Amino acid sequence: MFQTLKNAWHIADLRKKILYTLMILVLFRLGTAVPVPFLDAQVLQQMLQNPANAGNLLGYLDILSGGAFARATIFALSITPYITSSIVIQLLTVAIPALERMAKEGEDGRRKINKITRYVTVALALLQAWAYYTLLRNQSGAVMYRSGFAGIFSAIVIIAAFMGGAMLIVYLGERIDEHGIGNGISMILFAGIVSRGPAAIQKLWIYLQMGSEQPMYYFTVPLIVVLFLALIVVIIIMTNAERRIPVQYAKKVVGRKMYGGQSTFIPIKVNMSGVLPIIFASSLLAIPGTIKAFVAPNGTGFWANFLGAFNYNTPLYAVLYFILILAFNYFYVAIQYNPIEMSNNLRNNSGTIPGIRPGRPTSDFIARIISKITLVGGIFLALVAVLPIGIGGITKMNIALGGTSIIIVVGVALDTFRQLESQMMMRHYKGFLE
Repeated sequence: MFQTLKNAWHIADLRKKILYTLMILVLFRLGTAVPVPFLDAQVLQQMLQNPANAGNLLGYLDILSGGAFARATIFALSITPYITSSIVIQLLTVAIPALERMAKEGEDGRRKINKITRYVTVALALLQAWAYYTLLRNQSGAVMYRSGFAGIFSAIVIIAAFMGGAMLIVYLGERIDEHGIGNGISMILFAGIVSRGPAAIQKLWIYLQMGSEQPMYYFTVPLIVVLFLALIVVIIIMTNAERRIPVQYAKKVVGRKMYGGQSTFIPIKVNMSGVLPIIFASSLLAIPGTIKAFVAPNGTGFWANFLGAFNYNTPLYAVLYFILILAFNYFYVAIQYNPIEMSNNLRNNSGTIPGIRPGRPTSDFIARIISKITLVGGIFLALVAVLPIGIGGITKMNIALGGTSIIIVVGVALDTFRQLESQMMMRHYKGFLE
């Protein structure tokens, strides 16, 4: 990995792209320190440090924003509106024929879909900004002015700052796509999550210092570090793992030349859906905690106990989290992969799977393979996501060791270095004529 980065640095063009990407990421981190007017950051930090808010959308948003939400800065919404918009448009592409046709029109169609995604992002950013302002307004002392003309003006400023910050992040991500290295939105998300690393290390150091009072920390802190490193290794292995379905193409003569006859394979990745099932599941399970924060039910009433059962550190949350990740993994893979279409493409190109007849038997065989791999990938994602909950419940330690964060960081790092390697290969390729 470091050798790849060193070799890329020696190429002037790639060096400019790396520096440009770093400059954008620095601007993003500077933006996470620009405060939104009329908000008290101390009240927000106290609210997010409350264990009751650990599993709601606010805590999840603070993780994705790299702590920008807790500091009440203009990048508090992070890229969540764009992520939600992209997921919604991707799902609608399967359900709406017009969008499906647009997606198959090549580069022009993708440009139109990207424009629609931006419009939806603006609407979602406005909606989320208003919702979070409403929630903060209900917190005593979070919003400085809540009535009269000053209250209206402060509401407009806060909502506009949240919304403008979200759209500025999308703009910075697009600049990385055009002039930098890697996927822009993913790189910004990567930078936000990695920025929380020093805080996690500081927490571990504090727990280690508490070992004189509670000796168990002398054992649990090193154990968490070892599990963290082992988890990174497992995620790298599972991210690169794939099931290769062999394909044999028939020979055919066109004029005086013979084409085909080669053997290849269809690669099916074990983790086909990436981190999206975890994002879907965590967002869905965060709704009860967010409702509880909005309505603030009576602490001894039925609704308080019902909504409290969905707290992040409860066994019910872990079980539902595991099941929902499996379900969303199957759902997303079913949308992305169509065995019948894959079988038809093979038959149209004179390709067959050895030992499997073309047509219905081929599609059934591919469907069985995808179903088994989806189960393995879903269990992997669910275990990675639930493991931090189990560790926190056993050790009673609150460490920012989210499985989602680790998968995102490792996945973005691998994709970025793959892109660097491919660009270096293109620049060193001499071609057929030399």
